Amino acid sequence: MEAIVAVYADWGIGSDGTQPVVLKADRAHFRQVTGNAAVIVGRKTLEDFPGGKPLKGRHNIVVTRQDIQIEGAQVVHSTEEALAAAAEQERCLVIGGASVYRQFFPYLDRVHITKIELTPHSDSFFPDLDSLEDWDCTEQGEWLEEDGLRYCFCTYDKKG
Repeated sequence: MEAIVAVYADWGIGSDGTQPVVLKADRAHFRQVTGNAAVIVGRKTLEDFPGGKPLKGRHNIVVTRQDIQIEGAQVVHSTEEALAAAAEQERCLVIGGASVYRQFFPYLDRVHITKIELTPHSDSFFPDLDSLEDWDCTEQGEWLEEDGLRYCFCTYDKKG
């Protein structure tokens, strides 16, 4: 299973349920990487999407404790249910938020990271893959710039 996430220099990913800094290039990269794939997302993160709606062109698996229906999404209530739903898909990426990343981290074997050279206030963090012995950065693109912010796209693979 894969994940995709934008991280700041301290591996922060957000504050108060949203991203403090958003890059157009990162959004385009996200669309390209997740296009035609299944995505696992938490209900609160889904609410932060444009219109609070599931992503078009993807099979949306929404993890929530609530007994709700979401048009255009498959609602699941546990890690096991989400893993079973993901197993039925050709490709699946975890797309957040922080608690969902934590929940599925043990099942990940690849993570697509956008590193943003900035440290805004974050109250949510992704594990620092550079400091974990069982993860390798297998691809790192060149450093680019948007609106004065440096960023690069990286791929990390779990060893073994």
